[in-house]
Amino acid sequence: MQSSATEVGGERMTDDRPVRDGGTLTVALNADPDKLDPTLAQTLVGRTVFAGMCEKLYDIDEHGTVIPQLATALPKTSKDGRTVTFGLRKGLRFSDGTKLDADAAVTSLLRHRDLAGSARATELAPLAEAEATGPYTVKLTLKQAYVPLTAVLADRSGMVMSPTALKKYGKNFTNHPSCVGPFKYVERVGGDRIVLAKDPHYYAADQVHLDKVIYKPIPDGNVRLANLRSGDIQVGDQMTPVDVRSALTEPGLQLFNSPSLGYQGIGLNVGNVKGLGEKPGRIDSPLAREPKVREAFELAIDRDLINKVVFQGMFEPACGPVSPESAIAPGVKASACPKRDVAKAERLLKEAGVKTPVRIELKVSTTPEHSRLGQVIQAMTKEAGFAVTLRPTEYATMLEETDSGQYDAFTSGWSGRLDPDGNIASFLQTRGAMNAYGLSDPTIDRLVERGRTEADPDERAKIYAELTHRAQERRGLIYLYRQKNYVVTGKDVAGVRVYGDGLVRVTTAGYAR
Repeated sequence: MQSSATEVGGERMTDDRPVRDGGTLTVALNADPDKLDPTLAQTLVGRTVFAGMCEKLYDIDEHGTVIPQLATALPKTSKDGRTVTFGLRKGLRFSDGTKLDADAAVTSLLRHRDLAGSARATELAPLAEAEATGPYTVKLTLKQAYVPLTAVLADRSGMVMSPTALKKYGKNFTNHPSCVGPFKYVERVGGDRIVLAKDPHYYAADQVHLDKVIYKPIPDGNVRLANLRSGDIQVGDQMTPVDVRSALTEPGLQLFNSPSLGYQGIGLNVGNVKGLGEKPGRIDSPLAREPKVREAFELAIDRDLINKVVFQGMFEPACGPVSPESAIAPGVKASACPKRDVAKAERLLKEAGVKTPVRIELKVSTTPEHSRLGQVIQAMTKEAGFAVTLRPTEYATMLEETDSGQYDAFTSGWSGRLDPDGNIASFLQTRGAMNAYGLSDPTIDRLVERGRTEADPDERAKIYAELTHRAQERRGLIYLYRQKNYVVTGKDVAGVRVYGDGLVRVTTAGYAR
């Protein structure tokens, strides 16, 4: 998977040069992370910070294979699929010194499932019971067979938090996070920085080279690149195609990139009247009320042109939730994305009997590329009979407003999971933990449950192909493109890992000898 750092099309995920001990690494993020609480968090930038301080029961490697992390081996599952057991590594301590044991893992799993507002609730909804059957052995009893479980435990649902810190801080854990990880939380200055320091309690502390890691939100890619050039930062996360091309001419910089497991698109409010987790209701707007209006909106958009104009042709047009990199993707025969058809869009609006232009407010994040994306969508849809007003919104504020249903449409994206359930259930299932669209469809709900319980890969592929088709029909989320994970670092930075989940892994990072 190695390639030259100057080849945009290749994939360079790792750097295995020898690393010296000491130093501080500053990582620039494209947004300020939301809550530093694995149960409540929703953002990719937050996951990148967690990668430095909160290990999981399982992880993925550079090949996209699930591997044990805090657990000793992959889970053992009963024949009926309803009983799952796994062991935990011994001798591990959280950053506050508390020992990690089976009780701690159970506490975190049940909190992920049950805490009000948990973004993990849908992922762990099949969990009926979790119990410690020994000091380092956990038994999970499921309501039904749950095929995605191991993949779920390879992300935030598998993060184990210090029970001492949870008891002491409760929901304020976000300001005092304590996990098992190479680095421990030191401080957060909102909008400016998150500081982590090497954790002496970490079981592999002798393999951690850096003294500190600082995460700085810098939404503007041009500014991130300028800071890389000056040496004020050493790692630029989620670099835009424009900035990547510029960075390739810099002898002091190097590029890491990997395919994405996720998607990007436009979320439409079709029924979110009371917020996440609440019963969807009726929204009296043409976009929410009329499926033909949503179809017309999609037909007014040219995915290929968006990729060319906004993203320099360096991303991929997409129209469904299942990434080609997904574990089940080879069996999901994706249909071609619909081509732009302004005449048909105009006809659909006429058939829907709506007054034109149809007015829509589109929330876009404050990054230059999302501003360009919004402007292109605005111009395209105008030709078909829409009047789109752009509302630039800071990312954390956008999450709050869209979660509560205060929007018409917004630029929506997800960093993706290996198992397709992780790209679908929480977003499209009725009352899903991150279903900000207010979508409620019995067919989707039924297919989600079938996909979770079906173990045969061929049958699962058919289910997710059908799910993709149904999601495309309902258009609570219009999928537009699939980005690549581009990370630019200084040439003197070594030991960084960037895999398909898009996270910048800094456990072994440092400065080259």
